[in-house]
Amino acid sequence: MLIDRLGPVLERAHLLSLAFRVYQRFSGFNPRVYLRNRAYTVSPEGIPIPPARLRMAVAGSTDVSVFLELGQAAAVSIRDILQRNGIDIGDLEAILDFGCGCGRVLRFWNDLAGTKLHATDYNAELAAWCEQRLPFVRIGTNRLAPPTNYPDSRFDLIYALSVFTHLPETAQTAWMNEFHRILRPGGYLLLSLHGAHYVSRLNELERSQFLAGGLVTRYDRGAGTNLCCVFHPEAYVRKHLTGHFDVVDFIPEGALGNPGQDAWLFRMRA
Repeated sequence: MLIDRLGPVLERAHLLSLAFRVYQRFSGFNPRVYLRNRAYTVSPEGIPIPPARLRMAVAGSTDVSVFLELGQAAAVSIRDILQRNGIDIGDLEAILDFGCGCGRVLRFWNDLAGTKLHATDYNAELAAWCEQRLPFVRIGTNRLAPPTNYPDSRFDLIYALSVFTHLPETAQTAWMNEFHRILRPGGYLLLSLHGAHYVSRLNELERSQFLAGGLVTRYDRGAGTNLCCVFHPEAYVRKHLTGHFDVVDFIPEGALGNPGQDAWLFRMRA
């Protein structure tokens, strides 16, 4: 990506954040995609489609079909990962989508009639879109650092897809502690992370750090946005993200809907 190549120069000139915003605004325009998107006003499920700038922010593409396909794949992936570990998502009383964006995955939970659905996002514009368009979910916002407003032991499942991939280490530690607070004892946490699939995208120094089991973070000043990019070796996850949790499942490149990302399922120790 062009930003990757020019990033160090732009950062020294204090222009990186501005350049990234411009890149996101204009890189998604494609005449063919624009014409194809005109066929969509609502999804096949009858739920409105978010505007192009919001789709770009959460899916890296303005293509409506890509937005819907990746969201559906992620929802199916969550169901399947839980199912292969003996958990029926329909039996869970309360679920939190942490980093919900503009409802890319949430829109596929409207059949969970017996489950209390909650979602939150750091980006107030994305959260507001969900609040107005997804009446079956209770939407909130969060700051870059915890706490949230949720009470202790509120949720049976929290999932955070491609969220820790954009948070530096200190923020990740803080959020793991917060998840421990708001999950019920024995509750589950599902994360998608940049793992070994992404080694080829790292420079020589980053690759050496990753292969040695170290967390690799790019542009931590952009924490909470796609500008900040974080890569998690398996050894790092098992050593540093399991303080309150046991690893139930690890599926390399198994987070469908977040292509190439690893899927991790944790269970909170009772």
